[in-house]
Amino acid sequence: IFSIVVFGSIVNECYVNKDSQHPELLCIFNENESACSYGIAVGLIAFFGCIFFFVVDLYFQQISSVKDRKRAVLLDLGFSGFLAFLWFVAFCFLANQWQRTTLTRGFAQGADAARAAITFSFFSIIVWVVLALRALQRYRLGTDMSLFAPEHFGSEPSASYPGYPGGSGVESTESYQSPPFSETLEPSPKGYQVPAY
Repeated sequence: IFSIVVFGSIVNECYVNKDSQHPELLCIFNENESACSYGIAVGLIAFFGCIFFFVVDLYFQQISSVKDRKRAVLLDLGFSGFLAFLWFVAFCFLANQWQRTTLTRGFAQGADAARAAITFSFFSIIVWVVLALRALQRYRLGTDMSLFAPEHFGSEPSASYPGYPGGSGVESTESYQSPPFSETLEPSPKGYQVPAY
């Protein structure tokens, strides 16, 4: 929503005529076309990125491969961090250019839109940092194996796998039958004749 406000306000109201003598449209941010173009570009990238990651979040539970889930979370983390940086640059750039702008009568009518673009650029920094932290938390949650099977694995890496849950986990020393091949054999058992060759 913030990205829509930023690029929408720049496109709709930040291109104005300086005065009646200059009919061409100028960017309201110190007549710097780069400032308006950058704000629009970052707003559009953020908008389409939000749509993409919204769809990824909808289908995340249906991704069966752990590697694909990890890639999706890392992509989300990287994109969120990158956009937080882009919004920071946009806020600084737009605020700096707005500070240098001399308001003429023509520029005064787009002043509210310029202030809105700067304000929502600042709010977007906060939102994308929070989204990056959420993605980092999701990544850490996925790599913590103790969350998946706490009763099956010991807390130490060298811990052995415990026995069957119904038993005690320790093998019994009682023998119910004699071990194989340990009986002494009689030279000729009863009832059996050794054939002569």
